[in-house]
Amino acid sequence: MNTDTVYPILTGKRALVVGVANEHSIAWGCALAFRKLGAEVVLTYLNDKALPHVAPLAQQIDARLLPLDVTQPGQLEQVFAVLALEGKLDIVVHSIAYAPKDDLRGGLLECSLDGFLQAMDVSCHSFVRMARLAVPLMSEGGSLFAMSYHGAQKVVPNYNVMGPVKAALEAACRYLAYELGPRGIRVHAISPGPLQTRAASGLKDFDHLLSDAVARAPIGELVDIVDVGNTCAYLASPYARRLTGSTVYVDGGLNIIA
Repeated sequence: MNTDTVYPILTGKRALVVGVANEHSIAWGCALAFRKLGAEVVLTYLNDKALPHVAPLAQQIDARLLPLDVTQPGQLEQVFAVLALEGKLDIVVHSIAYAPKDDLRGGLLECSLDGFLQAMDVSCHSFVRMARLAVPLMSEGGSLFAMSYHGAQKVVPNYNVMGPVKAALEAACRYLAYELGPRGIRVHAISPGPLQTRAASGLKDFDHLLSDAVARAPIGELVDIVDVGNTCAYLASPYARRLTGSTVYVDGGLNIIA
């Protein structure tokens, strides 16, 4: 039996993937997996500075490319207005997070109100807004994914304000799963192990997190963006049609270690 055979189980599906910054982005791993399994993919880019890094990736998978900065009024609505004109939507990946550097690198006790609210808006509430806009386009059901991290469940040194913010995001996924289940829309928080991404580089002592993950995880290897993408593709497929509301770890088993 050829174990490398690819079955196009997402053919006829359309996925919106938000958060591709470059080829190392978790969102890019998701986009690759969806496209490999037959889905049409729509990518977004943050701004003109990001466009040269994202445009070649979009071309690589024949993806539609739209601008999106969730902090700019009307941009999120415009993305979904374009999608609505072109038909249904089946999959949404939210893989964006932000906190001002001073608030991220200082402890939670020192986090400013403005920094906390910015982190919560971009990293959590924008997912709720995306879900609200996606629901009318998911008349045949669908899947929503938000990227989290184990710092939402346990204290991870230097994760600081993002711990409470990601905890709120995981709770939002559970409540959305409850509200949207009757419509056939499934919602998952995905919690990858440490990954060398641009966003992760903002965390103090991140190299230590990487080495510690290899040393402590049962599988003994770092995960990569392809692992995360494949997990989301499976969860978006008919094979996972009875799964919703979970925080799914893609971390080589690191989360089970005390």
